[in-house]
Amino acid sequence: MSSKVCEAIREEVKCFSPYTAGKSIDEVKEAYGLNSIIKLASNENPLGTSPRVQDVIKLYASSTFRYAQVGTPNLVDAIAHYFHIPDDTIVSGNGSDEVIDMLIRVKATPGKNNIVAFKPCFSMYQVLSRLNGVEFRQAALNDDFTFDWDGLLKLVDDQTSIVFITTPDNPSGYAPKVEEILALHAKLPKSCLLVVDEAYMDFAEDLDRYSMLPRFTQYDNVCVLRTFSKCFGLAGLRLGFGAMNPQLAEYLRRIRAPFNVNILAEQAGIAVLQDTPFIEETLRVTREGRAYLTKELEALDFNVYPSLANFIMVEAPKDGSYLTEELLKRGLIIRPLVKGYNLPKHLRITIGTDHENQVLISALKEILNAE
Repeated sequence: MSSKVCEAIREEVKCFSPYTAGKSIDEVKEAYGLNSIIKLASNENPLGTSPRVQDVIKLYASSTFRYAQVGTPNLVDAIAHYFHIPDDTIVSGNGSDEVIDMLIRVKATPGKNNIVAFKPCFSMYQVLSRLNGVEFRQAALNDDFTFDWDGLLKLVDDQTSIVFITTPDNPSGYAPKVEEILALHAKLPKSCLLVVDEAYMDFAEDLDRYSMLPRFTQYDNVCVLRTFSKCFGLAGLRLGFGAMNPQLAEYLRRIRAPFNVNILAEQAGIAVLQDTPFIEETLRVTREGRAYLTKELEALDFNVYPSLANFIMVEAPKDGSYLTEELLKRGLIIRPLVKGYNLPKHLRITIGTDHENQVLISALKEILNAE
């Protein structure tokens, strides 16, 4: 029976497909009759949750019946001190996804403006642009997954309200030098906002060479996004922020939901920024693991793309779907890049602990040697 209510659904919504996540740990356990799983598919922190965060969640558990303080001023202050940026430039969000949505709603007029990004890119740029009724344009990456700046600029015009770039990029881990980003910025219309999504920037080994965060205050039309989901291990609590021109930040605060960051996420964010040993160990494990996996996978005839993130992308010597399935049978979850990327031999592997990385390499040797 047809529903008049559903017939009147917005056209932008009717053509949407829901986000499809990979198999969960429990699903893999049940499907393959396994007792333990190693998940190297979602770019989560290899060390889990900071001990200090676990303690503060227990401490504030009894306060969850209270509303959080509007604007999370204590969290904003902690972010400002940790990253050495002005507090009036910071907009906290329920994940950086919420900040992306606010930027689009504030900057882009449906039916008039357009938004430009590379292809492939973080899916939420396109999802939120389309949901807000804004034209979304994409320029192809170079064959080696570096950025085709000229191709991107060809899509930019006077009605381009936002240009998104992700660095280090997903799924390749590629990061352009700051000089390249500034060269792009110089060629954009003054009314266009350049949003530099640095979700994985913590894992780069030379931040001065790659990060725009120390420089964004020099430009009125640059916004830098950061997340607490990766290096800081808070993916399940949803927390992120944008750093931008104070006037633009004030516009975002005007439209932001009043209690968008919950009490536990706020306190966890403050706590993890103070847990220097956890952060340093996360970076050590990730960087050493990245070097180990690169060396071992190249020895197995994988083409490993250079990465500054907490994952690496590889082109496998065999069909990627076959390798993914064989790894699943052995309790290892990685990310195939067929769906959404059309790369049948490419895989994305999150850097795990030393033990998890070694188990992965042993499994791949077993699979490849069995043929």
